[in-house]
Amino acid sequence: MRHGRFEKDLNALMRRLNASIGFDRRLHAEDLRGSLAWAEALQRSGLVTADDLKRIQDGLGRIQQEIDEGSFAFAEELEDIHMNVEARLTALAGAAGEKLHTGRSRNDQVATDFRLYVKGAAGEAMERIAALMRALVRAAEREFGVVIPAYTHLQRALPVLFSHHLIAYVEMLGRDRKRFLAAREAADVCPLGSGACAGNQFQVDREFLQRRLGFGDLTRNSMDAVSDRDFAADYLYAAALLLVHLSRFAEDLILWTSSEFGLVRLDDSVTTGSSMMPQKRNADAAELARGKAGRVSGRLVGLLMTMKGLPLTYNKDLQEDKEPVFDAADTLELILPVFQTMVETMAVSVERARALLRGGFLEATAVADYLTRKGVPFREAHRLSGQAVLRAEKLGLDLPGLPLEEYRALSPHFGQDLYGKISLEAALQDKTVTGGTAPERVREEIERWKKELAIS
Repeated sequence: MRHGRFEKDLNALMRRLNASIGFDRRLHAEDLRGSLAWAEALQRSGLVTADDLKRIQDGLGRIQQEIDEGSFAFAEELEDIHMNVEARLTALAGAAGEKLHTGRSRNDQVATDFRLYVKGAAGEAMERIAALMRALVRAAEREFGVVIPAYTHLQRALPVLFSHHLIAYVEMLGRDRKRFLAAREAADVCPLGSGACAGNQFQVDREFLQRRLGFGDLTRNSMDAVSDRDFAADYLYAAALLLVHLSRFAEDLILWTSSEFGLVRLDDSVTTGSSMMPQKRNADAAELARGKAGRVSGRLVGLLMTMKGLPLTYNKDLQEDKEPVFDAADTLELILPVFQTMVETMAVSVERARALLRGGFLEATAVADYLTRKGVPFREAHRLSGQAVLRAEKLGLDLPGLPLEEYRALSPHFGQDLYGKISLEAALQDKTVTGGTAPERVREEIERWKKELAIS
């Protein structure tokens, strides 16, 4: 690219700064795919002969083979994957190779490659999310009937089914999957044929390119086509929020696996030890997920800051668009299967679950509800229940153990039927509203997700 216009060689440090081959070599499959389609479009337009097309096809096939075998020589002085491929193609196919870039710019070329990559990465993320969702649904079914405290402000609040807790994360992951679907759809628009910024001057059939590359739509403005990276931001947003959800789940797992909780034991295959303390079993996979949530969120912010000040059309700043996406894709490729293994192999302690339900006065809301059903205004019922908690606390009792005379000293509305209404079983069964933790409702949700996720 420099032999015509420039008199001096590029400064060595500038060459290193300018080159992207160190990371955009990952786009080789997309670049070869786009180049094959472009060569066919050129032949259809009469810009290359059938013999030229054959030479180009053979050359690109050879390049793919060399890359697969690890013998392809990536050169920093050729800057990026596009020029590396073109230079090697020219060496293999001669003048036919030199014709490949006719009417094409690296601006629409990289936009095409990157969209193809994001489409694939979003689809892979959706598949891995679905696999984790299936693992959670199976765990919810496996542990059905285990009751644990739900927490607000990290204080014991109300009893819920452990399965209900797990399905909450299935709901989050379901939304994540939809966000990746939206990112994939955003990337599914073909920019090839937009040229540097003004469109193609050789009347190349862009509709053919769209079909040939499997895009669902075609860009309608050449300036926007070469400078748009919204699809990459969409992908990173989906990845960042997914990691936020995994980080929240990770925090639950870290608490549950602690000696203080002892609710869950993770398998040896997904825990690590200590260099000093032989007894340690650390939930490092969960901790790494917390850390990587910040990393991927930072990648999203970084790309947004790159995009925010760019005038139309393409600017070299956009070289910064790929590494964040590559890093996020690599992170998801690792973390999602590890989480799946954690869920599939974790063991839940029913004894510890029962122990966690003792203390904390989880029945207090049920006491207030009991009075409300007796006609006591809720705020008065709330006050009376609080007084019952205070009295039980002073006597060293729990609410089911507080004698009826203590309750009746607070209100004549308390009767012998109170104890059956404030049991854990009754408190669970009481939440029959759609989305509640009543066993029949949770079972319905498990079955609904089994159907949606095609779990046999």
